[in-house]
Amino acid sequence: MLEDKHELVDKFGRRFNYLRLSITDVCNFSCSYCLPNGYQCDTPRTFLTQTEITNVVSAFAKLGTKKIRITGGEPCLRKDLPAIIERCKATSGITEVALTTNGFNLFDNIDEYKAAGLDAINVSIDSLDPNMFKLITGHDKLQHILKGIARAQQIGIKRIKVNAVLAKAFNHNQLKDYLAWIKHQAVTVRFIELMETGNGTQFFEQNHLSGQGVKESLLAAGWLQVVKGTLNGPAQEFWHPDYQGRIGLIMPYSKNFCQSCNRLRISALGKLHLCLFADQGIDLRSALNCGTPEQAVEQTVKLLRSAMSNKTISHELDKRFTGATKHLAMLGG
Repeated sequence: MLEDKHELVDKFGRRFNYLRLSITDVCNFSCSYCLPNGYQCDTPRTFLTQTEITNVVSAFAKLGTKKIRITGGEPCLRKDLPAIIERCKATSGITEVALTTNGFNLFDNIDEYKAAGLDAINVSIDSLDPNMFKLITGHDKLQHILKGIARAQQIGIKRIKVNAVLAKAFNHNQLKDYLAWIKHQAVTVRFIELMETGNGTQFFEQNHLSGQGVKESLLAAGWLQVVKGTLNGPAQEFWHPDYQGRIGLIMPYSKNFCQSCNRLRISALGKLHLCLFADQGIDLRSALNCGTPEQAVEQTVKLLRSAMSNKTISHELDKRFTGATKHLAMLGG
């Protein structure tokens, strides 16, 4: 495989055109698999500034990144989120800006986000049962979140996904509920296997479910697997002619899951994470604030290129290695 000097390519030939950009690690939900005791302020709160965000996105764009996903924690807690979306979308080379959110204020703000340039949203909904949703998240917000999704559809957000973490404790038997919902909804529901984190070992051991059972059920019911696009990563997606929506599966414990990895991560504190479960991040902050914007971008580009030599072939979740990831709010998953 020939390497384009303007692309981020690792030693295994994988091209990285997708950046997951965390802008805060704060979250206002207390999901049982992530922050069961709520957000604990145990890290610095010096999150990336708008200028630093512009510089890091520009550096990635120079290296072939096309898609930016803004994550948290809960990114909608930042009041300057519309400006951040606008800066990302205005960067030359960036063709898609997406947002992952718990949806708590989506209904009130989605119009502003779209006006700023937002193309797509992922909303976390781990159960369509209001009581179970409240039990999982600590908030009775399901109906308000669903109103936000409906508003996003109404104003023309074309790519809408709902993320649901598979767990024995709360949704192992709710596939039929999601299928009924997407019968007439042009939404992709993505079931994500519960991943072990540093603070979540006990919950993982008690609740992990393989997505393979869901896949087998879908195939038996006539669902067909979708061919992946160039910006798609390891997720598997399925469609059915009788349904407006689709089903996706993210199965990090499956064989060769990392083979099609195409994303890198920047933490809210400005560290490059080559994997969600890397043992440490690479601090880019000095580079991001080096001289003029042009100099900062160029220095960051050099660091990014250099870092790719340390990208490993796969995570080691199957060996119970979770790296520095205490909980998923640290990096937005």
